[in-house]
Amino acid sequence: MTNMNHDEPYKDNYLQDILSSVKTIAMVGASPDKTKFSYGVLRVLHETGYDMIPVNPKPGLKEIRGLEVFPNLKEINRAVDMVEVFRRSEDLFSIAEEAIEIGAKVLWGQIGVINYEAARLAENAGLKVVMNRCPKIELFRPFWKPRLELKI
Repeated sequence: MTNMNHDEPYKDNYLQDILSSVKTIAMVGASPDKTKFSYGVLRVLHETGYDMIPVNPKPGLKEIRGLEVFPNLKEINRAVDMVEVFRRSEDLFSIAEEAIEIGAKVLWGQIGVINYEAARLAENAGLKVVMNRCPKIELFRPFWKPRLELKI
């Protein structure tokens, strides 16, 4: 598989294929703070029907929205389809290494999270990569309604 040019817009069907095929999403950088963007994205994805796994190493943080929090990807006790990243761009490489190690199929960097070396590493390991995009926004684009029967 050739590496993508992540400076060009992603094709609609690329994003659609990812969001319709993944079921379990580990969110690295999930926050219990309801004012944070990551909390809102976690809430919407969870309410849309994804199995969300918050990842945050903060000591004593046990749950967000009733979901068990894990300190890192390796501690997660079930298979993860997609790793969504709400961290600094420079953190994406080490997160990509962990995503590969746990057998994730997709590495998704939130808006503002861009690291070409991490993308190359993940793609060379067979993962699909999205950077600088928000899955919550992509879910509600008019071209695609993945789960019309769900109440949002």
